[in-house]
Amino acid sequence: MFTKILIANRGEIACRVAATARRLAIKTVAVYSDADAGAKHVAACDEAIHIGGSAPKDSYLRWERIIEAAKATGAQAIHPGYGFLSENEEFAQACANAGLVFIGPPPSAIKDMGLKAESKQLMEKAGVPLVPGYHGANQDPDLLQAEADRIGYPVLIKASAGGGGKGMRAVEKAEDFAAALQSCKREAINSFGDDAVLIEKYVQRPRHIEIQVFGDTQGNYVYLFERDCSVQRRHQKVLEEAPAPGMTPEMRAQMGLAAVAAARAVNYVGAGTVEFIVEQRADGSMNFFFMEMNTRLQVEHPVTEAITGQDLVEWQLRVASGEPLPLLQEQLAIDGHAIEARICAENPDNNFLPATGTLHVYGLPACATFDRAATGVRVDSGVREGDTISPYYDSMVAKLIVHGRTREEALARMDAALAQTHIVGLATNVQFLRHVVTCPSFAQAQLDTALIPRETAVLFNQEKVGLPLAAAAQVAHALVAERALAAQADASGWIDPWAQRDGWRSHGASSRAFMVEFHDAPHTAQLTRLHGGGLQLQIDGQTAPLHFTALANGALDVRYGDQRTTANVYQKGDVAHVFTAQGATQIVAIDALAHAGDVQGEAGRLTAPMPGKVVSFAVKAGDAVKKGQPLAVMEAMKMEHTIAAPADGTVAELLFAPGDQVTEGAELLKLETAA
Repeated sequence: MFTKILIANRGEIACRVAATARRLAIKTVAVYSDADAGAKHVAACDEAIHIGGSAPKDSYLRWERIIEAAKATGAQAIHPGYGFLSENEEFAQACANAGLVFIGPPPSAIKDMGLKAESKQLMEKAGVPLVPGYHGANQDPDLLQAEADRIGYPVLIKASAGGGGKGMRAVEKAEDFAAALQSCKREAINSFGDDAVLIEKYVQRPRHIEIQVFGDTQGNYVYLFERDCSVQRRHQKVLEEAPAPGMTPEMRAQMGLAAVAAARAVNYVGAGTVEFIVEQRADGSMNFFFMEMNTRLQVEHPVTEAITGQDLVEWQLRVASGEPLPLLQEQLAIDGHAIEARICAENPDNNFLPATGTLHVYGLPACATFDRAATGVRVDSGVREGDTISPYYDSMVAKLIVHGRTREEALARMDAALAQTHIVGLATNVQFLRHVVTCPSFAQAQLDTALIPRETAVLFNQEKVGLPLAAAAQVAHALVAERALAAQADASGWIDPWAQRDGWRSHGASSRAFMVEFHDAPHTAQLTRLHGGGLQLQIDGQTAPLHFTALANGALDVRYGDQRTTANVYQKGDVAHVFTAQGATQIVAIDALAHAGDVQGEAGRLTAPMPGKVVSFAVKAGDAVKKGQPLAVMEAMKMEHTIAAPADGTVAELLFAPGDQVTEGAELLKLETAA
């Protein structure tokens, strides 16, 4: 076994690898960029080496610098994690040339499976079923259009060197193909340095089911069962679970053997995932086709660990050091059900726009632990409270994994754990994940890759906490904070009675107004303190008694009329962030004097929603545009984002050029709109 390894990655996967290495008494070396100088993964390792600037091309993609760091620190092997260099055959070969072990498959396997077209040709020879499509080398746009027409719409354009949903577009009709191809190629060249694509039939009602495989240097192979990853947005996974609902033992064996055949075909070593698209037929049966093989550890590997009781990173380390696989196929079994939710910094209600900012509050579920046997809850995270989510890397904040005896138990445990996840400082998808977990389609395992668009009505713009309860929680929080401040004694122990803001009167009732804003609408919460000491709150036409108790964990037990909840309230500036078992919301406490001078922003401004690069403009000065018409394309956090016209108007001026870097809020162009 190795005595020291370098982890050529960042974030939660670097922390995850470091945790297993520590348990095995293996020393670890972290690498970090300028942006990650104070990152959690740096502190998680025994040593750390700075490798360059914040952008990945200046740091985590500089494999020469990473190899230098490994040799300088005496590391014997490099774990690439996932993303960045994990599927880079040149890097794997460079490690071998430098006398370092690459903790992953041989370079030849990465090459064979890295290009989707070539890998499909290999799989066809190995007898693995394929989706009808075009996988040729000729990339002439007219030929690709003709092939798409031949296959029949809808088709899927996929970057040949791609992964993670990048460089992928579904095309419904022939007239949309050329524009989708151009966008797909542009994203592919930016992400992978290769704009080659393949065309495949877009399978109707598809499920995305993948098989975890492992191979060792002695020629042994096993499959550690399947994961269902059908719930996706922008072709990127949102929720993953194992085992796949509805999977029969016969189909599991067929898919497992096909996955092992795929691994054998390229002499695979280490952890890999063979991804299949599964067609759901009208008679209830399923048919599967090979999509691709990811020659690395997957983001969703924890659900496999949960149902098998195995540490897949430990398996990687043992296999890479020359040991045989820890278990044979007949020794592996499925125990219970596991679900993983990817918690991301993004706004689902705004087309999943990635978010940046500081984690002012980062509260995780109680008893979250790597040992799922203790609580059934695990959190893999690469950040801490106070850390910043920057625009340089992907938007994932953490992975929340739950395990239960049954799928129903795992679902309930996931919703409870998400309710205990409190993040303040930037937009996240936590509430959206709760909506997905509890929606009928997911709860009843009616799965396919179109689940999110199909369930739009119950997944987006859902407010589970209404104004009355939000206002009651905010008022209760304000009163508790005032009491705590008033109860503070000076150095002599004196508590000033005139500092009390409890509205006490010698007779009669006292009243106090709390001005709030909820969903951009102003309201007044009128709090009345009755002579007997009770509280009554009037809000939104409702008047009811208000009772609250501060709990030991910082939460509040709040009762307003016939509603009762346990609420955690975090006040950041004017905004109170309210988290309850029912859901979460925000309510603004208005200081009339502080906002007296506010004015509305200038109409006709179109600004960058986040830091990034201008890719292109679809218009020029003087063009007339219609509401919703695409105006510009930005690239940020590895994704392209289209800026659309908010109203009919005329383009007055373009303020940047393609290729320019822009900051969040920068005005991209001026649009003259009708009054």
